[in-house]
Formats: sequence, structure tokens, C-alpha cells
Amino acid sequence: MRTNDPVAVPSHDFKRVYVWELPVRLHHWITVLCLFVLTVTGLLIAHPPALTSAAEASFSYWFGVNRFIHFVTAYVLLCSFVFRIYWGFAGNRYADWRNFVPWRRAQFREALDVLRVDILQARNTPLHAVGHNAVAYFTYSAVFLLFVFQIISGFAMYALMSKFWFPQLFTWAVPLFGGEYGLHQWHYAITWLFLVFTLIHVYLVFYHDYVEGHGVMSSMMGGWKFVEKHVDEHGRPADGRSWFTPAASKAALPPSSSPPGA
Repeated sequence: MRTNDPVAVPSHDFKRVYVWELPVRLHHWITVLCLFVLTVTGLLIAHPPALTSAAEASFSYWFGVNRFIHFVTAYVLLCSFVFRIYWGFAGNRYADWRNFVPWRRAQFREALDVLRVDILQARNTPLHAVGHNAVAYFTYSAVFLLFVFQIISGFAMYALMSKFWFPQLFTWAVPLFGGEYGLHQWHYAITWLFLVFTLIHVYLVFYHDYVEGHGVMSSMMGGWKFVEKHVDEHGRPADGRSWFTPAASKAALPPSSSPPGA
């Protein structure tokens, strides 16, 4: 029997929390642009198309221009990467470098909770974090290490054709991989890891933004996220669990209060 009775939908009372500072957002979008340019130009370097033209040779130097764009973009990415390391010490609590280092037992407990929800689907209760969750922080730590490898390997190969002092600092990496060809293969393989990471990253951003409704996507534009008003975003529990777990929510309330809808 069908009824026209409205379905009760739980309501939430949100507040805005400033999470991602301007330097973090700038670094994010500079990195996005640089990775796109480096990937396109890098794949063209690895697989140059056989383009023919009857034009003057000086007007057909597209491959040299492509390499130049690749090298300049690499310098831009390096500067942005170094600045992000600095901001890990100068930024707010969500950008703090200690979040990226798995050195606390509480971080591993939170990571296990995230895996149960996002990967294993063993729970249907979403686990939120105002900044990144532990799995995201650990993943970005691995991505930072990949950045370091790409920077070292890229400038090591560039040093073979440049007399500038900076690329020469990385020439030691060439013999470690059996020569330029071996280093090139590793550099190329890591590029595909970045492509896989990007696909997963974009999917999870859409997933969490849709399921949680805390403004994950817009936060990387304006810096603000939305959290329930009864949540104390500065009082993360000592056991490392999310701000939004029931225990954390009740701990953030005065003794005489109760969560909305309880």
C-alpha cells in the first residue's frame, strides 16, 4: 500500500571551519597544473609522434619546445614542493608535517577504521575528519616520496645535457640505476603511478563530498569545510579517532546537552 507521508530526513546544524590555508590551496592547484603538463610533455618525450612538415626547419622545432616546457614546469613543481615542506612547519594544524608521519599508534587505529569504512565496507557509519584522515595523510606521504624520486631522476637525466649547477647535483643517481636508460624507465613508470593515484584521488573526493556533505571539493577552493555545530574541531580525541565518532561528539558537548536528534 502506497502512502504519501513524507519521509523523515535527519537535519544537521553546521558551522564553517577554516581548514586549508591559501598557501596549501595554491600548492595544490599548482601541483595539479604541473602534473598535467609534465605528464603530457613527458609522454610525448617517451613516445614522440612522427610528424612531418614541409615548413622551414626552424619552424618545426616542436619537440625541443616540448622538452623546454617539461624542464621549466619541473622547476616550478620543485619550488612549489619545497614551499609545501616549509608550510608543514609554518601552517595550521591541518598542514602540520607531523600528520604525514606515521609515528603514533592512534594514527594507525584511525587508518584501520578508515579502511573498514572506505575499502572493506565493513561499516556503514562514515568516518569523517576535519582535515585529512590518517589514510589520506599516509598516502600523501608516499606521494611526497614519489615526488622526491621524480625530482632526483628527472634532474639527473637533465644534467646530461645541461651545464647548469643545479642539475649537476643529481648526477650520482644515474649509475645507481645502471645508466640513463634504466633511470628513464623508472622515471616513466612512476609517471603511471601518478596517473593511477590521480584517478583514485578524484574518485574519493567526489565520494566523500557526496556521502558526507562537508564541502570537501569546495574546501580546496575557499579553504572552508562544514562540520556539525556540536563538534569541537580543536578537541580531537587522544585515542586518534575521528572528531565525528559518537564518543567524540558526546565528549564535545556539555554534560547537560545531547547531540541533535538524540
